[in-house]
Amino acid sequence: MTLFTDYLFITDEHEGFRVCRETRTTSTTTMTVLLCEDGYIDVYYHGEMLRINKGELFVRVPDFIQPLGPYEMSEDFAFKQVTIDAGVFDEIMYEHMRVEPNWYAKQEYVKAHPTFVLSEDSKEFFYTYYHLLTLQLKDRQTDYRRQILKLMARGATMEMLNYLDKLAVISPSLLDRKATSSSDYTFHEFMRLLQKHPHEREVQWYAKQLGITPKYLSEICRERSGKATGEWIADVTVAELKYYLRNTTMPIHDIAKIMDFPNASFFCQYTKKHTGQTPNHFRKMKQQ
Repeated sequence: MTLFTDYLFITDEHEGFRVCRETRTTSTTTMTVLLCEDGYIDVYYHGEMLRINKGELFVRVPDFIQPLGPYEMSEDFAFKQVTIDAGVFDEIMYEHMRVEPNWYAKQEYVKAHPTFVLSEDSKEFFYTYYHLLTLQLKDRQTDYRRQILKLMARGATMEMLNYLDKLAVISPSLLDRKATSSSDYTFHEFMRLLQKHPHEREVQWYAKQLGITPKYLSEICRERSGKATGEWIADVTVAELKYYLRNTTMPIHDIAKIMDFPNASFFCQYTKKHTGQTPNHFRKMKQQ
């Protein structure tokens, strides 16, 4: 069975895997979680063939540098796969950035160690979310389908992070390291600064902290992630303002003050520019 929308794709069919890989996962802008239930699959990943065996979970975070390559599966290969558009994945992560301050380091860990052996409890979580996503994708009548699917994807992502906390050993050297690649290290440090100072919205401020020019910082960010520095800053800011507008009844001027905007008028202009709606209109439309 293969079911999908423009931002979510699930399948347990060989043909579905082929279609998803060719139309989505090779585009580098998706997150994929695949549970191998039987047999195996060999996938060209980060310059070498990776074998995913029975009982292993393969996790691929959005990677603008290394798309998935050719593959070969055994005749008895059985699996279940969930692929989420990077935009939805980023939205989930930005909203939880303060909860998960070391996610960038964990992404690097997952890129280096993309397969995990699941416990029976973890398999049960996976199958539960897969079943729920299947039911919701089949139901095309509900007016809240998109919102419900995003909530389910958010829950599944948080469960994955919880699992990584238990299983992945993130060494201090990975959290605070001088990477062999200076651009890797600079991007890593930028992400840490952004997480620590989310209300600093000037590219020049981050560049100054890192001792490089704003232009060079944006080149590094685009090289490592596909987005310029200003885009990262805007994404974090927009995610936070959306959170306050969706989940609180705080007056606009109070939100502007909390987020260190000069005044409510500037906050309204920023919101309109980046969401296409005024704060009040966005708040009214939040359930649609």
